[in-house]
Amino acid sequence: MFHHVRIPRLVIFTKSLQTLTESSSLKLGDGNFCDLVSARKVFDEMPQRDLVSWYQKDLLSFCVNTKSLVQTQQAHAFAIIHGLLPTSISISAALILRYATFSSHPRIVQMMFNQSLPFSRSAFLYNTLIRAQTMMGVADDHIFPFDVYNGMLRSGVVPDDHTFPFVIKLCTDYTEVKKGLEVHGMLMKLGFDYDVFVNNTLLLFYGSFGDLAGARTVFNEMPKRDLVSWNSAIRVFSDSKCYFEAIGVIKEMFLWSEFKPNVVSVVSVLPVCAVLEDEIMVSEIHCYGIKVGLDCQVSAGNAFVDAYGKCLNVESSRRVFDEMVERNVVSWNAMIGTFAHNGFNNHALESFRFMIDEGWRVNSTTISSLLPVLVELVKFSKGREVHGFCLRTGLDCDVFVANALIDMHAKSERSAEASAVFYNLGSRNVVSWNTMVANFAQNRLELEAIGLVREMQSSGETPTSVTLTNVLPACARIGCLRSGKEIHARSIRNGSATDLFVSNAITDMYAKCGCLNLAQNVFDMSLRDEVSYNILIVGYSQTSHCSKSLELFSEMVLNGMKHDTVSFVGVLSACATISAIKQGKEIHAFAVRRMFHEHLFVANSLLDLYTKCGWIDLSRNVFDRIENRDVASWNTMILGYGMLGDLHTAVDMFEAMREDGVEHDSVSYIAVLSACSHGGLVDKGKKYFNDMLARNIEPSQMHYACMVDLLGRSGLMDEAINLITGLPFKPDSNVWAALLGACRLHGNVDLGSWAAEHLLKLQPHHPGYYALLSNLYAEAGRWGEADKIRELMKLRGVQKTPGCSWVQIQDKVHAFIVGQRLEGLDPCLSLENTG
Repeated sequence: MFHHVRIPRLVIFTKSLQTLTESSSLKLGDGNFCDLVSARKVFDEMPQRDLVSWYQKDLLSFCVNTKSLVQTQQAHAFAIIHGLLPTSISISAALILRYATFSSHPRIVQMMFNQSLPFSRSAFLYNTLIRAQTMMGVADDHIFPFDVYNGMLRSGVVPDDHTFPFVIKLCTDYTEVKKGLEVHGMLMKLGFDYDVFVNNTLLLFYGSFGDLAGARTVFNEMPKRDLVSWNSAIRVFSDSKCYFEAIGVIKEMFLWSEFKPNVVSVVSVLPVCAVLEDEIMVSEIHCYGIKVGLDCQVSAGNAFVDAYGKCLNVESSRRVFDEMVERNVVSWNAMIGTFAHNGFNNHALESFRFMIDEGWRVNSTTISSLLPVLVELVKFSKGREVHGFCLRTGLDCDVFVANALIDMHAKSERSAEASAVFYNLGSRNVVSWNTMVANFAQNRLELEAIGLVREMQSSGETPTSVTLTNVLPACARIGCLRSGKEIHARSIRNGSATDLFVSNAITDMYAKCGCLNLAQNVFDMSLRDEVSYNILIVGYSQTSHCSKSLELFSEMVLNGMKHDTVSFVGVLSACATISAIKQGKEIHAFAVRRMFHEHLFVANSLLDLYTKCGWIDLSRNVFDRIENRDVASWNTMILGYGMLGDLHTAVDMFEAMREDGVEHDSVSYIAVLSACSHGGLVDKGKKYFNDMLARNIEPSQMHYACMVDLLGRSGLMDEAINLITGLPFKPDSNVWAALLGACRLHGNVDLGSWAAEHLLKLQPHHPGYYALLSNLYAEAGRWGEADKIRELMKLRGVQKTPGCSWVQIQDKVHAFIVGQRLEGLDPCLSLENTG
């Protein structure tokens, strides 16, 4: 009965080929297809060779399904032995594609094509080679694949509907726009613009280089569309950030298309809805998905979790997650990401624990989502544990995980650990560099941040807008104007100077470096927002051009911009500097209408304004209405009362400060010591100074200057000298100026000369100290020495700064000096004439 059993031909062929494979006589290589003598010897020893030699169909089936390069080479050798190559176009094409699949050298593919080409009568073999070149990616010579297409046309072979999709994809891969347009013209000429597959490829081609009008035209003029057409259109508009057009396509698909959205459509359009935070559209698509059963597919469920989360609907996102029939690691990552995105950091951490408990293996996405959560929760020790886990599992080599680790260590003020992660990273991207620059800048390592930007450029990486906005504040903080200008020039060359964040950072850098003219130039040439105005308002408030702050504050209103806390703090500081009490009151009223007066920083600025303008009663009214006073609120009032001579009130407020639950700081002691100095309260001053030492507050030069002034004003010169000589550091100009002022008060010329000698070494161009010493000599009747000081001023080019005052005319504050005429007043009126 067994004689009637038929052995399938493919089984016999496979066994025969296996015999050939196992033979050590046949040696195959990438450049040597087979040793035909050895192959023939093996073939002669194979059973049932009469069956194998005639079954071309079985060989073709095996060629199409080879699992490795070795099997492909074996099939190639077998086909040569049996004379099926180069005459069999189908076997040749199958082998060409398999060689391309296993990334063989293009020379092998080209040789097979050349050998079989004389036996080809159609475009089939050309299409196969073009497709193979597309699969292999011929990076060394982009023209070579198009030479195949051009040679096909020159040979008179007419392209078919398979040719054009391959060639157009080649144009897309190598961004050959002109060639793509040429191919489009050719296919229209041959009438293939009706073919849906060709049109789908054209749609992606136009979308790939941003010609959305061309893509839309192709889509609109397609005589026939399939599901791929609709999905391709959604992808093109989504990739080009034309989100509303992508939404329009899905709506059009719902209303007019015979094809309804599938899982690819849904997964493609939901990220668009997420970017737009269009929760209504997400809900509509969700309803459709439930209706047709797409919600059961894990990829769709993951997309819904992510979309709801980015639309700020955590509850819906959680509900979708809980109702998912099947979950994978992407599902958990989406849920963790949703919680983190919406600030539910504890829930994100809890989800991560549930994920681990259920036995899921975390990946790089999980870790890079979790680390920012730990930073927000200030769980840096847990972050270091995660770092250890990454080292054990090798995830630290992933660039996204490494970037998150750098950020985590930087925000925990561990720059050394962040640097170790960065420099051990084998492959860095621009985010790695930016994160590291931010690490140095945030941790007060400004010079390292600037140096890293230079290293970044020398490594071939181009600084981005994020790089510049990270490094410019570092330049501003240390006053490194030269590096700031270099970065500004770099931003102009690469076009990032037009970026609003970069221009604001440049403006801020110039303002903090004291170059308000350059800051104003950048401001005038750039886009502006509230931050742009705030930078200059604060910048001018710290200079002699405070009136410019008021102008910019008003200009914001005219341009429809809203003031914020920084705007009010800056302009109130400017009013305080120039004693513009009328404008200050107006701004106070404006702040009350906008409810900004309740903000602590604004309230403290109002205190500073009224105290500096001498309106201590108004200042006290504001102070009494502050609900949660901080140390700055109390310090401002203590300084204010001290300046106005109400010394006992200043001391009483210092005592009441601690009773209110606010601890004294370094400035508090400067304020009270200054008050004691002006009031001659020596014992209290000494008590407070000793109290400060007992509280482990390290005295600064200003504290010692106050003590020298206190002792000197009270005539305790010996104690003042002992204090100066016993300082743990070299006295600065404030200390010596306090002693010189006390010497003038008591007429101690010798001691004053000694103080002035040190003072003029430290501040050789300060005119006030020369005047103080000259007056000391003059009051002592030593006119010759007084004249010598005046001559010394001239010799060193030191000029006395004239006194400056302000007058308010209508709604404008004018600065003037002695003898200067003021616009808006009578031409013959001057300060001299008014007496």
